[in-house]
Amino acid sequence: MPDQNTPFVCKIEKVRDEWIDYNGHFNMGYYGALFDITADDAFEVMGLGPEYVKTGFSFYTLEAHITYLRELHADDAVQVHFRILDYDAKRIHYFEEMFHAEGGWLAATLEGICMHIDMDAKKSCSFPDEVLKQIAAMHSAHQDLAVPPQVGHKIGIVRKMA
Repeated sequence: MPDQNTPFVCKIEKVRDEWIDYNGHFNMGYYGALFDITADDAFEVMGLGPEYVKTGFSFYTLEAHITYLRELHADDAVQVHFRILDYDAKRIHYFEEMFHAEGGWLAATLEGICMHIDMDAKKSCSFPDEVLKQIAAMHSAHQDLAVPPQVGHKIGIVRKMA
């Protein structure tokens, strides 16, 4: 079941028909799209929504790691929980958990890092003070949450001892 203490819960979205692959499953590439769509809610709360991008600044994803835990299908309703793990003047390290909205089970997670960008200079820069205050407030609200086991998860083949 979702952690009821998670401070930021994104709106419910549905798995779209066009995201289903030839096996009848939610295609792995679209998990990232759905995580991105739902994270927009959290970024807007921090002052990094569509209006902010019109100012000539934005943020780019530097790294993302998705862990697929349970299969989703067309029309499944999902709800993503978003939390900030860490941040500095230019970057946000965040974690998302995608839950089946009706069943409550965890389907996938995404751990990511994004960087603030000056779009004219095409280089990183510090967040404005007002945005940084919002990031700090969200981070503070998330600090006491347990760290999910997928955070920092190393990819590789686990060999069993004979």
